[in-house]
Amino acid sequence: MRILIAEDDELIADALIRALKRAGYAVDHVGSGSEADAALASQTYDLLVLDLGLPRMSGLEVLQRLRARKSTCPVLILTARDAVQDRVSGLDAGADDYLTKPFALPELEARVRALTRRGTGQARVVTLGPLTYDQADHAVTIDGHLLDLSAREVGVLEVLLLRVGRLVSKEHLVDHLCGWGEEVSLNAIEVYVHRLRKKLESSGLKIATVRGLGYCLEKPDASVTPAA
Repeated sequence: MRILIAEDDELIADALIRALKRAGYAVDHVGSGSEADAALASQTYDLLVLDLGLPRMSGLEVLQRLRARKSTCPVLILTARDAVQDRVSGLDAGADDYLTKPFALPELEARVRALTRRGTGQARVVTLGPLTYDQADHAVTIDGHLLDLSAREVGVLEVLLLRVGRLVSKEHLVDHLCGWGEEVSLNAIEVYVHRLRKKLESSGLKIATVRGLGYCLEKPDASVTPAA
């Protein structure tokens, strides 16, 4: 999942970026309202973490412009403004949640998990045969036994699970895994898929390769079909 952080305080932004990346999210960061508006107009995000006191365009205006474009991207307002009217204005403008500074990172991470679950419209727990994936905790188990997966292996598996039986390109996997300023090569995607295949052996689940096109986590007795 891909998150945009719009925060002009570099210390806070750095802490958020580190925490969310550790949790397995791809994270982009901007420090002004105008940059946030441009990013949101050109890319699709699973969540926006938005400071209201941004330079060059207020966070409230960013939110209003986002909703005017009919975007349903979940928005978590993160701000030092704790007056009731500020919260009401943000929520009325289309925010989904509101957290005031200072805040505890575990609480923010819990709110992020809740909002991204709501935004995807997917179940909190995804099951395929003996494999279970908890989207909130990014935990993967086979017959109840926890798999030892890296954050990027979990990211690849999540995309394949949510599109089970459908073709997923390497480029789509790269977009899902990377924030701005990061690089994941197509060869690295091949490595992650190779590792996942080994770790999924006991489940009987298979990741098929369609040469030149991408990968598909196969349904039992199902053929590979291109994604819409």
